[in-house]
Amino acid sequence: MAGRRLLHAVPVVLAVSAGVFAAAAASPFDPLAGYLGDRYLTASQATQDEIAAQLGTDRPWPAQYLGWLGDLVTGDLGTSRSFGQPVAQVLAERLPWTLLLVAVALLAAVVLALVLGTWTAARRGGWVDRLVTPGCLLLQGLPPFVVALGGVAVFGVALSWLPVAGLTDAGAELTAGQVARHLVLPALVLALSQLPWLLLNVRQSLLRSLGEDHVAGARSRGLAERTVVLRHALPTALLPFATLLGARLPELVVGAVLVEEVFSWPGLAQAVVTSATELDFPLLAFLTVLTTVAVLVGSLVADVAYVLLDPRVAADG
Repeated sequence: MAGRRLLHAVPVVLAVSAGVFAAAAASPFDPLAGYLGDRYLTASQATQDEIAAQLGTDRPWPAQYLGWLGDLVTGDLGTSRSFGQPVAQVLAERLPWTLLLVAVALLAAVVLALVLGTWTAARRGGWVDRLVTPGCLLLQGLPPFVVALGGVAVFGVALSWLPVAGLTDAGAELTAGQVARHLVLPALVLALSQLPWLLLNVRQSLLRSLGEDHVAGARSRGLAERTVVLRHALPTALLPFATLLGARLPELVVGAVLVEEVFSWPGLAQAVVTSATELDFPLLAFLTVLTTVAVLVGSLVADVAYVLLDPRVAADG
């Protein structure tokens, strides 16, 4: 299954990356103007033509795309025009910080969703359920940047518990404690932006599972309620949760970009914004491909997790 999914992903990645070049070519913005900045108005036509030839923007977008794709196959990611660095260097400096933020936020969201979702389902109508469920419904309607601003106002300004910005130089000498203190609030905000869907999914799935015949049979055998919930009902409830987790990955990535901007986190957010506004083709195309691959991998991981949780799926396939 995994091999087939990977093969199917290749044309998707090619189509998405080609779409970046096609959309950029159709844009009214001139990448040469973005590259030259204030010098664009004073540069002679000969100078503009020479720089356009160096950047490759004088060619039709299909030719630019094929050239970029050929370089990519050989391991050459190109040079970012907006940062004046190889794309590989931009990624090496910024990608680990984004991965750290996303990984911690995802782990926090999954743990909270499983713990609170199980609690609220097993003790439906209790004070935790009456507090958590309406809170999740409220959070569902709030975009990540609103949650981020709320976190800044409460934990950074009102309570002064956590720093809200400042970790802007990824190359500086930073201690693990400094990174952890700056990481707590953006990771918490990003986790909260995904928590409602995950938690409510666990709750609803577990409530359905608790009403099934095999769970009633477990109760009739005199098993403790905790054993009934954790060993008999929860595994079934995790099947849709695994699928939802993969489906939420694209929004998690988008949310990470917004959260990074709010908290000055030294990840890929600035690179994404800059490459888009300045039509930095090499960087923009690779970031798009990277995001697409992340989404496809997330979907694949969700499918694999589904099979591991329910081997009947593999047998049917």
